[in-house]
Amino acid sequence: MSDFTDMEIFARVVTAGSLSAAGRELGLSPAVVSKRLKRLEDRLGTRLLQRTTRQIALTEAGRGFNERVVQILASIEEAEAYVGGRSAAARGTLKVSAPTSFGRLHIAPHLGPFLDANPGLTINLVLSDDFVDLVKEGVDVAIRIAELTDSSLVARRLAPNHRLLCATPGYLAIHGEPKTLADLSRHHLLATAGQDPWRLEGPQGPVTFHVEGRLKTHSNEVVREAVIAGLGIALRSTWDVGPELREGRLVHVLPAYRASRRVAVHAVYPSRRFLAAKVRLFIDFLASLYGEHPQWDEGLGTIIRE
Repeated sequence: MSDFTDMEIFARVVTAGSLSAAGRELGLSPAVVSKRLKRLEDRLGTRLLQRTTRQIALTEAGRGFNERVVQILASIEEAEAYVGGRSAAARGTLKVSAPTSFGRLHIAPHLGPFLDANPGLTINLVLSDDFVDLVKEGVDVAIRIAELTDSSLVARRLAPNHRLLCATPGYLAIHGEPKTLADLSRHHLLATAGQDPWRLEGPQGPVTFHVEGRLKTHSNEVVREAVIAGLGIALRSTWDVGPELREGRLVHVLPAYRASRRVAVHAVYPSRRFLAAKVRLFIDFLASLYGEHPQWDEGLGTIIRE
């Protein structure tokens, strides 16, 4: 029990989401975890967590404390790794957030070699199409496919993101192929609520196009399946529909227009002076896996250069 500080136990509870889950990870009983948390709160003179038998939630003081504790623990881990000559060792739990489809297609299948190389590490992969609050949710690193502007986060570009308009040959045979951007108003368009409007780059520069369609969804995977099923035209990334484009099941539509090239696949993490070995190694692993010419773009040279 003395091997873990009260701050470590607190941080693990926040990451795990419950006292019992944190206890299992640390090898402690829920009663011991609860006792150590109470001792920490008594010493600080404030409540850090609102907790019930089913869930926990950070108080305002707890959120600020957790942000600083995460930084402190990362610095300690980095310092110990340096002194002990273990700078390449990753240990503990790494909480990773990623978009649902991207995580399923391009992270989960590749975790085996990374885990084999880091036997002291456990990965908690959380898939969501929402932008999570890294500090509030206790996330070590998040994969974001966007044009990043939040200066409170540190970001590393992992790969380009080529997003283009596409539809099935069958859909175009029935409804015709649009020749101009204005023609899209006569078509069935597929997008999630967060993708409206489409922000495109064309011959005259940036343009926006309001998306109106008969399918309403918050799921990117639903949009993907809908466009493949021939329900309309969608703006999709090559990492998502590369195989369908290569095989001709989807056709590139209006090649003069595409999403902003400033959007890319990034790894982001909270700003901190010392980066934990587990975070650094995972980001390096993804960077080597993807790069500026990722596997998902193979065979699409003509399309992505148009």
